[in-house]
Amino acid sequence: MTRPRLVGLSANVQRPSKTRTLVDTIVREAAARGPVEARVFDFVDAGSGLGAAWTRDQLSLPARRIVEAIEEADGLVVASPVYKGSYTGLFKHLFDLIDPSALAGKPVAIAATGGGARHALVVEHSFRPLFGFFGALQVPVTVYASDADFADGVLTDQGVRERAGLAGRQIADLLADRAAASAPVSLAAAR
Repeated sequence: MTRPRLVGLSANVQRPSKTRTLVDTIVREAAARGPVEARVFDFVDAGSGLGAAWTRDQLSLPARRIVEAIEEADGLVVASPVYKGSYTGLFKHLFDLIDPSALAGKPVAIAATGGGARHALVVEHSFRPLFGFFGALQVPVTVYASDADFADGVLTDQGVRERAGLAGRQIADLLADRAAASAPVSLAAAR
């Protein structure tokens, strides 16, 4: 049986970033729960041309590889910094380039980072409708972290760490369930 492919996407445009730290925390928890093949991308990995591409065929090779990794993944952990009450425009632009059927039924853990608590509902009011459009299977727990939840780039708030851990466990469980459901049944085991 092959290991489920879990792709983390952090919509940060610089390194290091709090958003990447949050994605890494969720992905690490999922990987600790069961065998997964995990890869994490930042928008920095896409290069500078992501925002200039109107269509997939205009994407640079690095950006195209990220789009393909998202579409081929068995599950996703996605996060964006919050600007003006929503995910970034570049985050939305990337998902505009994703095949609408590619995320159907795919488990997705959602997270966001922002300057303060006033943006906490962005995960419910912006992210959930986007992934609902794709028909993705969104894990119940979302994670929001504000600047005060980090110290020197490290996620320090215990409550946020617990939610990130729970989101990681939930996506790991969904990936394991899906892998078990798609595993071939042995005739000896069926008797």
